[in-house]
Amino acid sequence: MESDYAEENLSTKQPPSREKARLQGENGDEKRPGRLETTPRQRSQAPDGSALLRFDLPKETRLAKRAEFLRVYEQGRRIEGRFMTVFILPNGGDLQRLGVTATKKAIGKAHDRNRAKRLLRESFRLSRNELDKISVKYDWVVNARRSLLDVRLAKPLDEFMRIVARVGEL
Repeated sequence: MESDYAEENLSTKQPPSREKARLQGENGDEKRPGRLETTPRQRSQAPDGSALLRFDLPKETRLAKRAEFLRVYEQGRRIEGRFMTVFILPNGGDLQRLGVTATKKAIGKAHDRNRAKRLLRESFRLSRNELDKISVKYDWVVNARRSLLDVRLAKPLDEFMRIVARVGEL
């Protein structure tokens, strides 16, 4: 019964081939120049927005290992703030390094922890000029507090800059 249905209702003809189905522009099939093939004059003169809005930190400026965090907690100095708790420890290197934590106990849901960490990383990134003025380079571990979720970037940034100024006076 099924074979009768297929013979009656399904076509066995193949559609016509479409070799030149693509429409050509003025330049035919010329390949568009890649980024490296264009000269600087051909590129847009507008500022690169991605450089202005970089929310990441270079790998060498991040604390990544648990042992690094624990060393800063155990040997470092603690500074309390309204939106964050900061632990600092001189690292003897050439760069200020950052580690950010937002615990489930303090913050709660994953999306809230992610937002808190983004705010703290951005505060550190925007404080780069103030951090560079400090002669001693530190490992910074910044712990988020629940009150951070109720504010926008300006308040934690102001608090972080005040903490950086205090550290600069040490």
